[in-house]
Amino acid sequence: MTDLAKIPVTVITGFLGAGKTTLIRHLMQNPGGRRLAVLVNEFGTVGVDGDLIRACADENCPDEAIVELANGCLCCTVADEFIPTIEALMALPRRPDHILIETSGLALPKPLLKAFDWPAIRSRITVDGVIALADAEAVAAGRFAPDADAVAAQAQAEGADHETPLSEVFEDQLACADLVLLTKADLAGEAGLAAARAVVEAESPRPIPILAVTEGAVDPQVILGIEAAAEDDLAARPSHHDGADDHEHDDFASTVVDLPEIADPERLAEAIRALATERNVLRVKGHVAVAGKPMRLLVQAVGARVRHQFDRPWSGSRQSRLVVIAERGDLDEAAIRQDLLARIG
Repeated sequence: MTDLAKIPVTVITGFLGAGKTTLIRHLMQNPGGRRLAVLVNEFGTVGVDGDLIRACADENCPDEAIVELANGCLCCTVADEFIPTIEALMALPRRPDHILIETSGLALPKPLLKAFDWPAIRSRITVDGVIALADAEAVAAGRFAPDADAVAAQAQAEGADHETPLSEVFEDQLACADLVLLTKADLAGEAGLAAARAVVEAESPRPIPILAVTEGAVDPQVILGIEAAAEDDLAARPSHHDGADDHEHDDFASTVVDLPEIADPERLAEAIRALATERNVLRVKGHVAVAGKPMRLLVQAVGARVRHQFDRPWSGSRQSRLVVIAERGDLDEAAIRQDLLARIG
């Protein structure tokens, strides 16, 4: 790539826990001869996704080419955060061939695409493509939100045409995409994949390719090199927020819960499942210290689906911290903390 060529950028979007980090880790391990750089936009003050991605750093994507922006929406901090970060990546001693951006699971992608029109960077980067990930099992079951009944009840109470914030996020991500990946295909099965595909096709404003994947395993040639120039194609990517001067992120909130060392990971998993069903918690992620274990326990939950595994030894203090994300009206920080501590004690 010459210094005059635009650096392609792939925006990877998708709802909470759809598998964005897993996909990026796969691309980092299979770059197809490209030097990659990664920008991770977290929601919440504790960065878990960035830490997972750094574990895959190598000569094709060194640690200095992995940047994490926590607790701030990229499209709301264009001048202060996004542009300086992109400029820093382009100024690396080994210029990246391709930049991957993992958006927050709560992000609306179109405002981010508009940021690529800023004069400071427009001549030097282009949006190669927008990849939207959707949890096939959840979509097939009608629960991109963890509690479909609660969403339906709210919609009925507020009017049949009312769209909840969660559905707007989901629809905006699909509407902006050049390619949709139905993730966790192994959990969905053939019938689930067919149902999820039908939902995506019904929600998409135009025909787009839809692929089923498991554990992010997809040929990089399919993901990278789409050459969509999406920043020049915004009219074909409708949004619920078109025409608005700004977009809101006040629908969601997060809190950080510090925990003591635990004895039983499964007991913690049960406590997190209870948060999803009893307090409408959408997402939980973080690291936890387990008594007698030198490794960190990585915890990732989407609704009542909880996954945990030991990822690597602790470095420094064994500080257990979980990020908890919910719609703002459901986030009772004191009650969530009290529930967790009571159930793991």
